[in-house]
Amino acid sequence: MGVEKDIERVLISAEELEAHVAEIGAQISRDFEGKDPIFIGVLKGCFIFMADLMRHVTIRCSMDFMAVSSYSGTTSTGAVKINKDLSEDIEGRHIIIVEDILDSGVTLNYLKNFLMVRKPASISIATLMDKPARRKADVYADYSCFEIPDAFVVGYGLDYNERYRNLPYIGVLKSEIYS
Repeated sequence: MGVEKDIERVLISAEELEAHVAEIGAQISRDFEGKDPIFIGVLKGCFIFMADLMRHVTIRCSMDFMAVSSYSGTTSTGAVKINKDLSEDIEGRHIIIVEDILDSGVTLNYLKNFLMVRKPASISIATLMDKPARRKADVYADYSCFEIPDAFVVGYGLDYNERYRNLPYIGVLKSEIYS
């Protein structure tokens, strides 16, 4: 049974993930046709979503990654730290930030402002999940696969203390695991 015993319920199935990620990939491909965007993945949580998303993007593009931290356990600390910066110059380029979950918005708001200084042509946000109930910053996703309730979710790249990323679905973690 493994880690699945720690999951209260499946919130989003593997099949639902595949269908919605394909839709977002097709929409981004239409919207950015001829623009050669740079997809910037926010590690570590985005890695599975970004890999699947990129398989559905049919336009010329490039990819880069950033690593940022703002979480301790289940809550955002509010302090954002850049652990890995970009390798590519983004000036004049269309940027699509790929994030696993838009929660409080603090990290993405910081990241968007951090990148704007480098003068990209535009910045869009693609998120797997949007959790508006916890929003603290004025930031919104341009592309979102799912709006979810205020629950602590894991799987498909999302973790709790570096565990559960390998689940093929999004599950709600039992509260006794992180309480």
